[in-house]
Amino acid sequence: MDSLPMESATIDELVDACIQAFEDSGKLKDSSLVRMFLMMHPWYLPSTDLAKKLLLKSQEDGCTPELRSRICHLVKYWISEFPVEFNLNPALAEQIRDLREQLNTEGNERQSQLIDVESVPSYKWKRQVTQRIPSVSKKRKMSLLFDHLDSSELAEHLTYLEYKSFCKILFQDYHSFVKHGCTVDNPILERFITLFNSVSQWIQLMVLSKPTPQQRAAVITHFIRVAQKLLQLQNFNTLMAVVGGLSNSSISRLKDTQTHISNDTNKIFNSLIELVTSCGNYSQYRRRFADCSGFRFPILGVHLKDLIAVHVALPDWTNPEKTRVNLAKTQQLYVILQELALVQTTPPNIEANPDLLNLLTELGVSLDQYHTEDEIYQLSLQREPRSTKPVNSSPTPSPAPKRPSMIDEWASSVKPKADPAIITKHIEKMVESVFKNFDTDGDGHISREEFESIRNNFPYLSKFGELDTNQDGKISREEMIDYFMKASSLLNCKMGFIHTFTETTYVKPTFCEHCTGFIWGFYKQGYKCKVCGVNCHKACRARLAMECRKRTKSISHETPPALQARSFSFPPPSNTPVNLQNTEILVHLQLSVMQRSKNKPTNNHKPPVH
Repeated sequence: MDSLPMESATIDELVDACIQAFEDSGKLKDSSLVRMFLMMHPWYLPSTDLAKKLLLKSQEDGCTPELRSRICHLVKYWISEFPVEFNLNPALAEQIRDLREQLNTEGNERQSQLIDVESVPSYKWKRQVTQRIPSVSKKRKMSLLFDHLDSSELAEHLTYLEYKSFCKILFQDYHSFVKHGCTVDNPILERFITLFNSVSQWIQLMVLSKPTPQQRAAVITHFIRVAQKLLQLQNFNTLMAVVGGLSNSSISRLKDTQTHISNDTNKIFNSLIELVTSCGNYSQYRRRFADCSGFRFPILGVHLKDLIAVHVALPDWTNPEKTRVNLAKTQQLYVILQELALVQTTPPNIEANPDLLNLLTELGVSLDQYHTEDEIYQLSLQREPRSTKPVNSSPTPSPAPKRPSMIDEWASSVKPKADPAIITKHIEKMVESVFKNFDTDGDGHISREEFESIRNNFPYLSKFGELDTNQDGKISREEMIDYFMKASSLLNCKMGFIHTFTETTYVKPTFCEHCTGFIWGFYKQGYKCKVCGVNCHKACRARLAMECRKRTKSISHETPPALQARSFSFPPPSNTPVNLQNTEILVHLQLSVMQRSKNKPTNNHKPPVH
C-alpha cells in the first residue's frame, strides 16, 4: 500500500495497484493490498463491475503483453483465493470466460490458461440451511441419555454443530447484514444465530424439566461442567450460549435450586460469567481469544457489533462525489472479516457421532425453539412460585396452566409453506435416530420405560398415549412418524391467524418475538399486536411465525405488507445513510440471551432502566 495515499484512493487506483503488485512472471510482491481489495471491493462496486474493468483494461490499445499477463495473474489469484464468488455468481464467471475467449482469439493461449473458472468446485452446499449429517464408518456405542452423557462429549458435539453452521457463513452474509441492518433474506446467518439461541433455550428447558430442586441443581452443575469443557475447547460462542441459558432469569430466580449448588461450582460459574461479560467492550473475552492458538471459535455477536460500529462510524467514501474509497474504514473492516475467515480454516479435532448429532439437532436444539420466553418463565414459576408473605394468610399458588401438546406448539410456531418432502425426510431421520438409541431391547418398538427415558432428556414430548394410537402399550416407528406428520399437517390450519400490528413507543426494555433482538430507539421503536400483545421489529413483523392466540372472528385485520425482497448476492452500496439505532438492533440477535435475563424481574431484582 506504499504506492497509494493512506487515507483514500479511487477504484481505478486500487485496481492499478493490484495489477502492479504482480511481476511479469506472476510472482506476487505484496499480497496485503491485493487480498484486502479482492475481499472488500463489493463494499464499493459489484464483482461483475470489477471483472468488466479488468476486461476493458486488457482490451485497451496501450495494453502491453506484460500488462495483460499481470491482469491474468491477478484474475488467477482472485479465482484461487475467492473461488466461491465465481461459483455463486454466474454472471461473474461468464465475464471471466469472455476474457479467456478473447485471449484465445488473440493467440494468447498461455495467458488464457491462467484464468480457468471451470475447475472451481461447487459451493452450493454452503448455502443450504439444513444439511444432512454423513454417517461415519466407525460407530461407537454410547449412552445418549442426558443424565449420563459425559460433559466432554456434549461440549464437543455442540461445538461440532455450531462450527459446521458457522463455516457456511460467507463474506456476502456479513456484508448484507451490515449494509441492510438485518438478517432478512440472509438465511445462513439467521440460522447460525437461531442455533445459538436454541442452545440457550434448550438448557433452560432441561433444567426446568426436573421436578425437584436437587435434580435441577444437578442439571445446572452438569451444564457448568459443559461450559468448562467448551472453554478448554476454546469455543467461546457456545460458551456464551450456555452461560446465557444458565444466567437467564427463568433459571437464576430458582432460589431453592441454587441452595443445592456447591460454592466451588458457583465460583466456577461466576468466573465464566466474568469472561463473557460485556464490561469494557468484552475486554476479558477479547484478551483470552487473542491469546488462543489452533482451533478457536469466537463469539460472533461481538464481532458483528465491531463490524457495525466501524461501518456506522466511518463513511465509505472520503469525498462528496463518492469517488475516493475510505481506506482506513476498508482496512478496519478487513481485519475483522479476515479473522472470522481464518476461523473457518482451522476445524476442531472432533469425531462426531451422527446419531447424537441428529438427536441434538432434531429434538434438543430444534423443537425447543417453539417455546417463547414467557412460556419458559411461566414454567419456572410453576417449579418455584414467587414467595409471598401476606398478613394472616398463607399463600395460595395459582393453578398451573395446562401445557399444550408438542403438536400444538409446532402448529403455532413453525414457519408455514415448508416442503412436504423435506418435512417427511426430516421426521423419518429423527425417528430412526430415536429408535436406534432408545430401543434398548431392539424389538422395533418403544416401550413405556424406554419412552420415559426419552422424555427425561426431551421434556417437551407429549404423553405416551398420544403416540400409542392402537393402545397396545408400545410405540412403533409408523406411529411415531404419523404423530410428527400430524404436527406438520396442522400447520396449514394453525397459521392463518394474522396479527393487528400498530407502531408502538416502548418505555421499558422490550425484545422482538421473531429475532429475539432488543428493540432499540426512543420513539415508535417497534410494532405491537393490539390483540395478543406480541412485540417485534418493523422488519420482522411480516416474518413472525406465531399465531395470534387471542384473536376472535369479530376482529378485523389487515395483512401486513410483505418485506421488499433483495438479492442474496453482493448488494450494491446503499445511498441511504445507515442509522446507528437501526443497525445496532441486529447486533443483539445473538447477545440478547445474556441481556434477556435482566428483562424479567425476580423477587430480589428490579428490571433495568435504559
